[in-house]
Amino acid sequence: MAFEWEVNGHKIMIDAMEKVGGEDRGARPKTFMLASLGGCTAMDVISILKKMRVTEMLEDFNVDVSGELTDEHPKHFIAMHVDYIFTPKDGVELPMAKLEKAINLSEERYCGVSEVYRKAGIKMTSDIIIK
Repeated sequence: MAFEWEVNGHKIMIDAMEKVGGEDRGARPKTFMLASLGGCTAMDVISILKKMRVTEMLEDFNVDVSGELTDEHPKHFIAMHVDYIFTPKDGVELPMAKLEKAINLSEERYCGVSEVYRKAGIKMTSDIIIK
């Protein structure tokens, strides 16, 4: 049940859970769909914020992507949610309007992954979290 492939010179492993015959040697294929969305939008947001000179105010930035699957086979995502998690440097108040603008630009204009998912009928939502 485990498969390895190479993408742009990087090896990626997928596998199934042990209860269905796998050995848990890699992530599940649908998990990569969540990771693709997270990576795409995170790269957009940080690039936009860099141009807005906001990244120097950040201690850390992460995205957490979750999804809701159908109950019946073939199980597929019907909803995905992205939490944009910003940790400001000590004593810094982040400019919320710039964070929102960067996220909106990614979600509505630049992130091709989210565009494909929306066109497939997946409900897309997001939140901003300031730590």
